[in-house]
Amino acid sequence: MSIDESDIPALARGCAVLGTGGGGDVRTGSLAAIGAVREHGEVPLIGLDELDDDALIVPLSGIGAPTVSHEMIHSADEPKRIAEEIERLFGRPPSAIMSSEIGGSNGVAPVAWAARLGLPLLDADGMGRAFPEVQMVSMYVAGLPADLVIMSDIVGNVVTIRPVDGLWSERLARAVCVAAGSSALMADYVLTTVRARGAVIEGTVTRAIEIGRATEGAADPLGALQGSLGAVRLITGKLTDVERRTTGGFVRGTATIEGTGDDRGRRLTLELQNENLVALEDGRVRAMVPDLITVVDTETAAAVQTEGLRYGQRVTVLAWPCDPLWRTPKGLETAGPRAFGYDLDYVPVEELTAHG
Repeated sequence: MSIDESDIPALARGCAVLGTGGGGDVRTGSLAAIGAVREHGEVPLIGLDELDDDALIVPLSGIGAPTVSHEMIHSADEPKRIAEEIERLFGRPPSAIMSSEIGGSNGVAPVAWAARLGLPLLDADGMGRAFPEVQMVSMYVAGLPADLVIMSDIVGNVVTIRPVDGLWSERLARAVCVAAGSSALMADYVLTTVRARGAVIEGTVTRAIEIGRATEGAADPLGALQGSLGAVRLITGKLTDVERRTTGGFVRGTATIEGTGDDRGRRLTLELQNENLVALEDGRVRAMVPDLITVVDTETAAAVQTEGLRYGQRVTVLAWPCDPLWRTPKGLETAGPRAFGYDLDYVPVEELTAHG
């Protein structure tokens, strides 16, 4: 299978949904992907079984605040500089590009990066969604050492970091990102195929395209999307309050939705850190990380990123289960509610919403 220009709109819609509010605005990633595919041709989409055991896989993602990344667009040279640094360090070139996170622009832009580098795209990622911090990837949960991070920014700087562990990779990469204006391109966990097996979440590019296509031509886009995701509807209503700030390389804040129609009289509050982390109704948790919480336009079912939340929008909030990897003890330690400072024991979304 290959990704051509006709696949990109569906991929972008699916990645926006999986982004749970973060991962960057898919519009910029889509434009980059379309331009690169037109210039360099379609991108082969491959599985791990199509790579040699010692092939180098490069997980790439934009790091920084989504409110910055859609204004400070990645240059075409950033992935090239990272690939050159990898070849210098390993003595051989990369064999494939992988999205570090399938959510948001970080799920779409790898099509552009792969096209420009003349490499295939791996049908996998490190999250199955989007998360805000560097160590919040499946490779870290799988126990692989986070001993190399390579970053490049729009100015042309290239920074190679040799952190002692995943938590230090976040601290150091975030500091470099902030110095670069809160937006940079990053490769972390450069993997051989052998090490990638069991450490990445496979099939997520294909899944994103399927999600994006679910609403195409649907008489009820919201119902079609909810069915495709196996999601529960937390509330349908109007955005009445948005508090958002960019600090320390993140977007943080809250958003409040007042119910309309059958949900009139209800109020849902979302806690944000790039992504939607916790949904609360009258102090009661309705959903929490690492499960997915996404805000969508009620009429079109198009996902609304955190930086796009505006007073008066008519939206629906959907939630659904995360990949099983995130429900393991190590997964919850890495990206459960306590990892974000919430004094909450994780409860799966299907249990929290079982009784409405």
